[in-house]
Amino acid sequence: MEFRFFGEPDYAALQALDGLVQRAQEPGFEALPEREREGRLSTSPASLKFYERSEHSFVADAGAGLQGFILAQSVWQGDRPIVLVRTVVVHPDAPESVRQGLLHATVKSAYDTAVYEVHVPASEQLLPAAQQEEAHLQGQYAVIHLGTRAGSAPGVKLSKSVRAPDA
Repeated sequence: MEFRFFGEPDYAALQALDGLVQRAQEPGFEALPEREREGRLSTSPASLKFYERSEHSFVADAGAGLQGFILAQSVWQGDRPIVLVRTVVVHPDAPESVRQGLLHATVKSAYDTAVYEVHVPASEQLLPAAQQEEAHLQGQYAVIHLGTRAGSAPGVKLSKSVRAPDA
């Protein structure tokens, strides 16, 4: 499995995977109003162009097709930057290692650009990958602190017994 940046040649595959995952999560997806369907998808051409330039968004490429993608961006907080993960989409048949690999690619890219916090939505699907990165639970986000702050970071350090908060 290769975790790599994506480009315009990947857009159709990204959009197809996003639609496939939405239909798997919501069996009535096609019956939703068009505006609602569009709002649940993360892969509009404008969105993909933006995240393609973010330096923190990746695809999981199995050679025979994309298995997942992560969309993340650097955000200035006034006193420090963070990398904010917008979404992680993984093929329903893909192994858990795809989520872990995608998140790890984003964490590595954050560190390589001197950004030492990665904020990940604390969904049940993402908590195991966040746990692998030694994240701390802070509200609805799992926050991965890189460098020396990892030892003294606020929040509850994720363990195998921590579950995602109810939304």
